[in-house]
Amino acid sequence: MLDFIYYPVSAILWFWHEIFGFVLDPASGYAWALSVVFLVFTLRALLFKPFVHQVRSMKKMQEFAPQVRSLQEKYGHDKQRLAQEMQKLQQEQGFNPISGCLPMLVQVPVFIGLFHVLNGFRPGAESNFVFGKEEVASFVSADLFGAKLSNTISQTPEVLAAFGTDRTSMLIVGVPLMIAAAIATHFTSRHSVQRQTAEAAQNPQTEIMNRMVLWVFPMFAIIGGPFLPLAILLYWLANNFWTLAQQRIVYTRIDREEAESAAAATVIDGTAVTTTASEASTTAAPTPEIAPAPAPAPASDAERTTAEPGEPARGEEAEDASPAPAATTDQPGDAPGVLEDRSRDNRPGESR
Repeated sequence: MLDFIYYPVSAILWFWHEIFGFVLDPASGYAWALSVVFLVFTLRALLFKPFVHQVRSMKKMQEFAPQVRSLQEKYGHDKQRLAQEMQKLQQEQGFNPISGCLPMLVQVPVFIGLFHVLNGFRPGAESNFVFGKEEVASFVSADLFGAKLSNTISQTPEVLAAFGTDRTSMLIVGVPLMIAAAIATHFTSRHSVQRQTAEAAQNPQTEIMNRMVLWVFPMFAIIGGPFLPLAILLYWLANNFWTLAQQRIVYTRIDREEAESAAAATVIDGTAVTTTASEASTTAAPTPEIAPAPAPAPASDAERTTAEPGEPARGEEAEDASPAPAATTDQPGDAPGVLEDRSRDNRPGESR
């Protein structure tokens, strides 16, 4: 039923065994172990871009978690309306929780396919998907320090003896692999948990999930390890080491991109503020203008009738009329416009 998965997985394993078998002995356990490890690396390399998309989607989900909770509180009683609003929010913000889980979902059938292919290496089997009879026999006889790659620790002594190994050899190789796989799983999960926002980490459901991925999932390697072939434990260990290295690379790149975007935004905002301030200073202090002198009020009819002949009416003086000399003044009783030189009063012997 899953031959579309089994054949590609076995083909990749066959490809790497051909390469390492050319360098090493094809029947060597090291050649088969390296083939399993590089099978993992190949599959994870193919899933690199979906993994980056997963990280970005999870980050967006954490950023918009408050809005999601607000919608849940507002439309919790109306499931249909809540689904519509959630879909609208996802479309507006450009993230999809399902696509964020895609890499993990893809790994599940790959793991099942690898497990099925490795279980197909049995003594006397004529073929195993793309592998022929001789290659099946080569894998069955391959061992690491006396432990067979296709066997499990929990198998009976009779079965182990039929494969040419014993429980002691399986424990010597299998237990360190289980412990290493559990430790690698723990640190991989811890690296992901540390990327969560403080608000998201305080969510009760998130706290429970964090405890599970930090402690329960690694225990699967310890509890389930004795029932898994050594080749699967190698797959588990290599997969977690790849994931840990990949997380560091992807998270570092995303952090650098965010830092560059923040720096660019700061420069743009700073320029905008400077420009605005310059414009504000220009408009706040306009160049003072000299107001024009008010026009003289028109003279009344009475003033016009009392003016002497030859004297301009009041209010109609010429704008370029010269001011009177400082040494002369008008005295009361003098005719309007007639100036009398008061210096004559100072002449000796003369009277007014």
